[in-house]
Amino acid sequence: MPKLSDLGPPIPGKLHGGDYADEQDNFYPCPTCGQMVDMRDLRQVIWHERPKHKPFIVIVD
Repeated sequence: MPKLSDLGPPIPGKLHGGDYADEQDNFYPCPTCGQMVDMRDLRQVIWHERPKHKPFIVIVD
């Protein structure tokens, strides 16, 4: 099972107008594997767009 760190360094996104919403508004469940995806991390979004992908392990330091 891949780890988030296997995807390389973070790729930050940019805020387009307005203030930040609730923290939970930054996540959605992946329709393929069911893992919650942080939309602020482009690595995660790209990974979960791949067909038939497996969930990966997120290690938070």
